[in-house]
Amino acid sequence: MSTITQPATHRVASTDDIRSHFPAMERRHRGHFVAYLDGPGGTQVPRVVAERMTDYLFHHNANTHWRYPTSAETDALIMDARRSLAEFVNGSPDEIAFGANMTTLTFHVARSLGRAWGPDDEIVVTELDHHANVAPWRALERDRGVRVIVVRMRTEDGTVDVGDLERKLSARTRLVAIGAASNALGTINDVPRIAALARERSALVFVDAVHYAAHALPDVAAFGCDFLACSAYKFYGPHIGVLWGKRALIERLDVPKLAPAPEESPERLETGTQNHEGIVGAGAAVDYLASLARTEGLDRREALSVALDELHARGVVLFKRLWQGLGEISGVRRFGLQPGGPRTPTLAFRVDGKSCDDVAVALAERGLFVSHGDFYAATVIERLGVGPDGVVRVGCSAYTSAQEIERVIQSVAEIASQR
Repeated sequence: MSTITQPATHRVASTDDIRSHFPAMERRHRGHFVAYLDGPGGTQVPRVVAERMTDYLFHHNANTHWRYPTSAETDALIMDARRSLAEFVNGSPDEIAFGANMTTLTFHVARSLGRAWGPDDEIVVTELDHHANVAPWRALERDRGVRVIVVRMRTEDGTVDVGDLERKLSARTRLVAIGAASNALGTINDVPRIAALARERSALVFVDAVHYAAHALPDVAAFGCDFLACSAYKFYGPHIGVLWGKRALIERLDVPKLAPAPEESPERLETGTQNHEGIVGAGAAVDYLASLARTEGLDRREALSVALDELHARGVVLFKRLWQGLGEISGVRRFGLQPGGPRTPTLAFRVDGKSCDDVAVALAERGLFVSHGDFYAATVIERLGVGPDGVVRVGCSAYTSAQEIERVIQSVAEIASQR
């Protein structure tokens, strides 16, 4: 049987060290240590992130922009978080807005942009995307008469058909909505190429980086995009959404807002009182990722790059073993790009003769926590011909161990053999 050999490195904290930062790793279920294998649905939180949030609530909790110490401290902590997230995406702190989640932020931006669009305008989306980057633009069909154009997914490998996208762009295209990586299949899209095609038609580009940001460092400058959204709970933070947008665009958006609320970017996008502890936690999650780099003399962006590059390399090794191991089991079907392609360490599969619900329950009984269904990427599941049951999804995170991957392979083999 093949085993996993991780590359030796002293530049980033070891997997064992990382696991020690997460209290969730101590949990047992039915006598097994729990393996949290649904990072694509949400990662666990390291102790330092929770402590930073608790410290805020216990010692600095207040509303913003008033002339007493805890309010001023709240303002400063929110600005610190904006700086951390700006370095994370390679943007500016005054271009970082927070919200309930990526979906809510995307609806907000879509509604604001859509006020200037009508029946002569087109928005391009893809079949590969999470519906959080489809439904907000679809809503403009009803509200404004905008036409939504859908780009094909290549079912043979789970990639966007860029040729089809290029053919469907036109002088009427106002925006291209593209996922940086598929949360269902793990496919990493060529965002710079897609954004360049959009710019040739003077179209805006909105990037969903929710799944991507847990595995690779977003770079809005390299992407060439106008907006980018992500969610801190996918990269070891709390449940909160983050939006980067070009300042000039944010300040031109016809946003629904209260008249006395700030007009400046980014606060004009943040309706009402925000989740301050969540904002603090989002900044702490970025700081945590940077802290995993063990190389001296790096700034935070450089440390983030070193950490995420190494964590992705480890995930690639784990994914390759998982792909190989599941492929050796009779009755198991795997979906998406094979190892070596542009992808995250996220694997979707089915076991013939078993519902995905039954497989997920059987794995949970063995202490292997995975998700199943369509993951709000419903068009992907439909195009693969496996709806409405969907697929089972296993995702590798910073704390995923080689032993946990072997447990998955062994367990799936047992489940597949039970007829």
